[in-house]
Amino acid sequence: MKYMKAGLLSKKADINIETLRYYESIGLLPKPKRLDSGYRIYSETDLKQLLFIKQAKILGFSLKEIKELLYLKVDKERNCTDVRQIAEKKISEIDFKLKEMKKIKKALTKLAEKCRNKNDEECPILNEIENIE
Repeated sequence: MKYMKAGLLSKKADINIETLRYYESIGLLPKPKRLDSGYRIYSETDLKQLLFIKQAKILGFSLKEIKELLYLKVDKERNCTDVRQIAEKKISEIDFKLKEMKKIKKALTKLAEKCRNKNDEECPILNEIENIE
């Protein structure tokens, strides 16, 4: 089995070495083997796990959720329903955030309209933000 040092692993996964160390410290990645010189060494399996973590983050999963997904990935007792439930929960969270973002967009659009073609010293947007309770 071919091994790589932390620098090469982080380069292949396109992540920072500090991120790699952090993932190890919180248990997302197993503690690496070490050479006699003390260098940490990683396998292709470690790279695949790191890429899984990265892709799960892109999909919006938190590190806690990713840890659960990684557990389910190796759990022989799990079934697809377990994973689907996590995905459906994430979809619900995204739907909620989208609704909130639409509200924010609507409010900002109204504020921006108040500011059209005005060269007043008083800025309606800043005044409105200041007066929000």
